[in-house]
Amino acid sequence: MARPDKATAVAELTDQFRGSGGAVLTEYRGLTVKQLQELRRSLGDNASYAVVKNTLTKIAAKEAGVENFDELLVGPTAIAFISGDPVEVAKGLRDFAKANPSLVIKGGVLEGKTLAVDEITKLADLESREVLLTKLAGAMQASLAGAASLFQAPLSQAARLAEALRAKVEAEGPAAAGSAESAGEAGPESGSAGEQESSDSE
Repeated sequence: MARPDKATAVAELTDQFRGSGGAVLTEYRGLTVKQLQELRRSLGDNASYAVVKNTLTKIAAKEAGVENFDELLVGPTAIAFISGDPVEVAKGLRDFAKANPSLVIKGGVLEGKTLAVDEITKLADLESREVLLTKLAGAMQASLAGAASLFQAPLSQAARLAEALRAKVEAEGPAAAGSAESAGEAGPESGSAGEQESSDSE
Protein backbone atom coordinates (compact mmCIF):
# COMPACT_ATOMS: atom_id res chain seq x y z
CA MET A 1 0.00 0.00 0.00
CA ALA A 2 1.39 3.38 -1.01
CA ARG A 3 2.13 5.93 1.69
CA PRO A 4 -0.78 8.29 0.79
CA ASP A 5 -3.13 5.31 0.79
CA LYS A 6 -1.83 4.26 4.21
CA ALA A 7 -2.36 7.75 5.57
CA THR A 8 -5.92 7.78 4.23
CA ALA A 9 -6.62 4.34 5.69
CA VAL A 10 -5.26 5.38 9.09
CA ALA A 11 -7.32 8.58 9.04
CA GLU A 12 -10.49 6.62 8.20
CA LEU A 13 -9.86 4.07 10.97
CA THR A 14 -9.12 6.86 13.43
CA ASP A 15 -12.44 8.52 12.56
CA GLN A 16 -14.23 5.20 13.00
CA PHE A 17 -12.71 4.70 16.45
CA ARG A 18 -13.60 8.24 17.49
CA GLY A 19 -17.07 8.24 15.93
CA SER A 20 -18.23 4.90 17.30
CA GLY A 21 -19.46 4.00 20.77
CA GLY A 22 -17.03 1.10 20.87
CA ALA A 23 -15.35 -1.62 18.85
CA VAL A 24 -15.02 -5.40 19.01
CA LEU A 25 -11.98 -7.11 17.54
CA THR A 26 -12.40 -10.48 15.89
CA GLU A 27 -10.33 -12.99 13.99
CA TYR A 28 -12.08 -14.21 10.86
CA ARG A 29 -9.59 -16.80 9.62
CA GLY A 30 -11.48 -19.54 7.75
CA LEU A 31 -14.65 -17.54 7.08
CA THR A 32 -15.79 -17.22 3.49
CA VAL A 33 -16.78 -13.99 1.80
CA LYS A 34 -20.42 -15.13 1.95
CA GLN A 35 -20.19 -15.77 5.70
CA LEU A 36 -18.67 -12.32 6.26
CA GLN A 37 -21.58 -10.81 4.33
CA GLU A 38 -24.02 -12.74 6.50
CA LEU A 39 -22.28 -11.43 9.61
CA ARG A 40 -22.53 -7.86 8.36
CA ARG A 41 -26.24 -8.32 7.69
CA SER A 42 -26.79 -9.82 11.14
CA LEU A 43 -25.25 -6.77 12.79
CA GLY A 44 -27.52 -4.47 10.80
CA ASP A 45 -27.38 -0.78 11.62
CA ASN A 46 -25.85 -1.41 15.04
CA ALA A 47 -22.30 -1.84 13.74
CA SER A 48 -20.13 -1.72 10.65
CA TYR A 49 -17.86 -4.74 10.23
CA ALA A 50 -14.58 -4.12 8.45
CA VAL A 51 -11.47 -6.18 7.70
CA VAL A 52 -8.42 -4.15 8.77
CA LYS A 53 -4.65 -4.23 8.59
CA ASN A 54 -3.07 -4.67 12.02
CA THR A 55 -0.22 -2.19 11.60
CA LEU A 56 -2.50 0.60 10.41
CA THR A 57 -5.08 -0.18 13.08
CA LYS A 58 -2.44 0.09 15.80
CA ILE A 59 -1.57 3.57 14.59
CA ALA A 60 -5.22 4.60 14.28
CA ALA A 61 -6.09 3.25 17.73
CA LYS A 62 -3.27 5.23 19.34
CA GLU A 63 -4.30 8.39 17.52
CA ALA A 64 -7.88 7.90 18.69
CA GLY A 65 -6.73 7.34 22.28
CA VAL A 66 -7.75 3.66 22.34
CA GLU A 67 -5.37 1.59 24.46
CA ASN A 68 -4.58 -2.09 25.01
CA PHE A 69 -5.29 -3.08 21.42
CA ASP A 70 -1.75 -3.91 20.31
CA GLU A 71 -1.72 -7.40 21.80
CA LEU A 72 -5.05 -8.20 20.16
CA LEU A 73 -4.01 -7.09 16.71
CA VAL A 74 -2.48 -10.35 15.51
CA GLY A 75 -3.64 -12.62 12.73
CA PRO A 76 -6.43 -11.80 10.27
CA THR A 77 -8.41 -9.06 12.02
CA ALA A 78 -11.82 -7.54 11.45
CA ILE A 79 -13.45 -4.96 13.68
CA ALA A 80 -17.10 -4.34 14.46
CA PHE A 81 -17.38 -0.58 15.01
CA ILE A 82 -20.44 -0.05 17.22
CA SER A 83 -22.83 2.66 16.09
CA GLY A 84 -26.04 1.39 17.71
CA ASP A 85 -26.98 -0.85 20.62
CA PRO A 86 -23.80 -2.53 21.94
CA VAL A 87 -25.85 -5.35 23.45
CA GLU A 88 -27.23 -6.23 20.02
CA VAL A 89 -23.73 -6.15 18.55
CA ALA A 90 -22.41 -8.46 21.27
CA LYS A 91 -25.39 -10.81 20.75
CA GLY A 92 -24.89 -10.82 17.00
CA LEU A 93 -21.19 -11.64 17.23
CA ARG A 94 -21.72 -14.28 19.92
CA ASP A 95 -24.51 -16.03 18.06
CA PHE A 96 -22.61 -15.95 14.78
CA ALA A 97 -19.50 -17.34 16.47
CA LYS A 98 -21.57 -20.21 17.89
CA ALA A 99 -22.80 -21.11 14.42
CA ASN A 100 -19.44 -20.37 12.80
CA PRO A 101 -16.56 -21.30 15.13
CA SER A 102 -14.06 -19.76 12.71
CA LEU A 103 -15.08 -16.36 14.04
CA VAL A 104 -13.11 -15.66 17.22
CA ILE A 105 -13.96 -12.71 19.44
CA LYS A 106 -10.71 -11.34 20.86
CA GLY A 107 -11.76 -8.32 22.89
CA GLY A 108 -12.95 -4.79 22.48
CA VAL A 109 -13.58 -1.37 23.88
CA LEU A 110 -16.82 0.32 24.91
CA GLU A 111 -17.02 4.02 25.75
CA GLY A 112 -13.30 4.08 26.44
CA LYS A 113 -13.29 0.98 28.65
CA THR A 114 -11.39 -2.09 27.52
CA LEU A 115 -13.53 -5.21 27.33
CA ALA A 116 -12.24 -8.75 27.75
CA VAL A 117 -13.90 -11.64 25.93
CA ASP A 118 -15.89 -12.71 29.00
CA GLU A 119 -17.17 -9.14 29.45
CA ILE A 120 -18.40 -9.11 25.86
CA THR A 121 -20.16 -12.43 26.56
CA LYS A 122 -21.80 -10.93 29.64
CA LEU A 123 -22.84 -7.93 27.56
CA ALA A 124 -24.47 -10.30 25.07
CA ASP A 125 -26.49 -11.87 27.89
CA LEU A 126 -28.09 -8.55 28.80
CA GLU A 127 -31.45 -7.45 27.46
CA SER A 128 -31.35 -5.06 24.55
CA ARG A 129 -32.07 -1.38 24.93
CA GLU A 130 -35.35 -1.80 23.06
CA VAL A 131 -36.52 -4.56 25.41
CA LEU A 132 -35.53 -2.55 28.49
CA LEU A 133 -37.32 0.54 27.19
CA THR A 134 -40.42 -1.54 26.46
CA LYS A 135 -40.35 -2.96 29.98
CA LEU A 136 -39.79 0.50 31.45
CA ALA A 137 -42.70 1.91 29.46
CA GLY A 138 -44.90 -0.96 30.61
CA ALA A 139 -43.91 -0.44 34.24
CA MET A 140 -44.57 3.29 33.99
CA GLN A 141 -47.95 2.69 32.34
CA ALA A 142 -48.90 0.24 35.07
CA SER A 143 -47.82 2.71 37.75
CA LEU A 144 -49.82 5.52 36.13
CA ALA A 145 -52.87 3.26 35.82
CA GLY A 146 -52.52 2.33 39.48
CA ALA A 147 -52.18 5.95 40.51
CA ALA A 148 -55.17 6.92 38.40
CA SER A 149 -57.35 4.22 39.96
CA LEU A 150 -56.11 5.29 43.38
CA PHE A 151 -57.19 8.88 42.77
CA GLN A 152 -60.40 7.95 41.04
CA ALA A 153 -61.57 5.41 43.63
CA PRO A 154 -62.50 7.92 46.40
CA LEU A 155 -64.19 10.19 43.87
CA SER A 156 -66.27 7.40 42.38
CA GLN A 157 -67.16 6.15 45.84
CA ALA A 158 -68.20 9.66 46.87
CA ALA A 159 -70.24 9.99 43.68
CA ARG A 160 -71.98 6.70 44.34
CA LEU A 161 -72.71 7.75 47.93
CA ALA A 162 -74.10 11.10 46.83
CA GLU A 163 -76.27 9.41 44.22
CA ALA A 164 -77.57 6.92 46.83
CA LEU A 165 -78.41 9.76 49.24
CA ARG A 166 -80.13 11.73 46.49
CA ALA A 167 -82.21 8.70 45.52
CA LYS A 168 -83.09 8.07 49.14
CA VAL A 169 -84.18 11.65 49.68
CA GLU A 170 -86.27 11.58 46.52
CA ALA A 171 -87.87 8.27 47.53
CA GLU A 172 -88.56 9.26 51.13
CA GLY A 173 -89.36 12.91 50.50
CA PRO A 174 -93.04 12.66 49.56
CA ALA A 175 -93.75 10.13 52.32
CA ALA A 176 -92.01 12.28 54.91
CA ALA A 177 -93.85 15.36 53.70
CA GLY A 178 -97.16 13.49 53.85
CA SER A 179 -96.49 12.39 57.39
CA ALA A 180 -95.72 15.93 58.44
CA GLU A 181 -98.90 17.25 56.90
CA SER A 182 -100.96 14.52 58.61
CA ALA A 183 -99.38 15.34 61.93
CA GLY A 184 -100.14 19.03 61.47
CA GLU A 185 -103.75 18.39 60.65
CA ALA A 186 -104.16 15.94 63.52
CA GLY A 187 -102.99 18.54 66.07
CA PRO A 188 -105.91 20.93 65.83
CA GLU A 189 -108.46 18.16 65.57
CA SER A 190 -107.07 16.57 68.73
CA GLY A 191 -107.25 19.90 70.48
CA SER A 192 -110.90 20.45 69.53
CA ALA A 193 -111.84 17.05 70.79
CA GLY A 194 -110.14 17.80 74.07
CA GLU A 195 -111.98 21.06 74.41
CA GLN A 196 -115.30 19.34 73.62
CA GLU A 197 -114.65 16.74 76.29
CA SER A 198 -113.93 19.53 78.79
CA SER A 199 -117.14 21.31 77.88
CA ASP A 200 -119.15 18.16 78.27
CA SER A 201 -117.66 17.50 81.68
CA GLU A 202 -118.62 20.91 82.85
